[in-house]
Amino acid sequence: MIERRSTERARFPFSALTAPSGEPVTVVHVAAEYYPYARSGGLAEAAANLAKFQSRSGIRSLAFLPLYRSARDKAGDLVEAMEPFEVPLGGRLERVRILTERQAPPGPQLYFVEHDEFFDRPKLYGDSQGDYPDNHLRFALFALASVMAFPTVAPGPVLLHAHDWHAALALTYLRTRFADDPRYRRVAAVLSVHNAGYQGHYPAATMDDFGLPAALFNWRQMEWYGKVNLLKSGLVFTDAAVTVSPNHATELRTAAGGFGLQEVFAALGTRFSGILNGIDVDAWDPTSDRQIAAPFSVEDLAGKLTCKRALQARFGLRPDIRTPVFGMAARLVTQKGLELVIGSYDLFELDAQFVFIGAGEARFETALRRIAGLLPDRVAIDTNFTDELEHQVMAGADFLLMPCQYEPCGLTQMRAQRYGVAPIVRRVGGLVDTVEDGVTGFVFDPYEAAPLVGAALRGIDTYYNPPEWTRMIRTAMQRDFSWERSVAAYLDVYRDVVAQRC
Repeated sequence: MIERRSTERARFPFSALTAPSGEPVTVVHVAAEYYPYARSGGLAEAAANLAKFQSRSGIRSLAFLPLYRSARDKAGDLVEAMEPFEVPLGGRLERVRILTERQAPPGPQLYFVEHDEFFDRPKLYGDSQGDYPDNHLRFALFALASVMAFPTVAPGPVLLHAHDWHAALALTYLRTRFADDPRYRRVAAVLSVHNAGYQGHYPAATMDDFGLPAALFNWRQMEWYGKVNLLKSGLVFTDAAVTVSPNHATELRTAAGGFGLQEVFAALGTRFSGILNGIDVDAWDPTSDRQIAAPFSVEDLAGKLTCKRALQARFGLRPDIRTPVFGMAARLVTQKGLELVIGSYDLFELDAQFVFIGAGEARFETALRRIAGLLPDRVAIDTNFTDELEHQVMAGADFLLMPCQYEPCGLTQMRAQRYGVAPIVRRVGGLVDTVEDGVTGFVFDPYEAAPLVGAALRGIDTYYNPPEWTRMIRTAMQRDFSWERSVAAYLDVYRDVVAQRC
């Protein structure tokens, strides 16, 4: 028996987004990650915060997420939102349930797609052996089940917003399998590309597993160098696509930065744009942050020195507030520039201290532990990344290392500036849009160790010029990286596609 069947129409009778008829439109987010229920990177926070702040702004919104083991552990008491149903996946029928929290927190309603065979696993995407071999089936089922379910929980005009390759098939199913279904005629579609480096490449034979016509496997739609490309399929069938920073939208249209899909991005023309992600400025506020040693503000920076002392003590570094501290809070993977960090002896010869938090590739973890073992009073690493630890690093560090190979948007450099930390970044993606060289941080160009060290030296020179340093960090702390700004830009995109479809 279904205990509760909640709809966004009942919870939010009005919406800031309306169809030409005047009816309120519901935005349905479909994402493989959603903070805090399932997170491996920035996708989880971006999807959750976009939905959250859209709801605050008056846009009717909800979201679908797989019921991973981690999501079940973090969710409250779950109840069925609708009757269970079967999802046709290739030649099989998979039974799924759509669950929601009995006592839903304020904001957008979250619906979980339950299928324990696919989602009740220790990790989201894979284990120590690599990606789960059935990921294509797992996310095809998630995408298709979400499309089949949303008319029940979101009657009326809908804008379906899919996130990254895991959810891109939702748009493919919408425009193919359900093209003639009257329930889906007034559904607009938007695809967010958070990281085009991950596209969902699978053998041609998986078209049968997806239950899609073989005719779609062509160079204009789903085929990419002899393989199925799920991100490409979403781009082909969407009404509009958005990536996570204006500069990255330009990069994706180029051979150097398009990850092999540059022609697809370019073909979208004005239907493809970049909107900078934001941060939750209430959660990341040094004046009220209870996870740090002392509060501080633009007007009163004294507490930051207390936080610096606490960070040095936490990591066993030499207690000296005069020594600049470089922090790095990131997955320890190639994309984040770890090759430059461990490949530069000059960096660790600087009169500075270094704190690394995050896990990733074994070679990077091993190298950083070896360096920390050689320089225990100046270098420390903790691979047990937690939100609390990230807050403490942001509060206590002076500089943030983000020498990324590529970075679609990045959130850490925004949080850092809010906490009076000067980012040292490469001139790529959203880092260009958020860090102003010599004003709020330090920017370098070539993906080489020497320019990274040069930027760090420029930073240290500024650090030892107290008036200039104080001016820099106070300027950084006042930059507006709020989600409200981003939500307004998304609303413009939504209104364009809704005017055409709804």
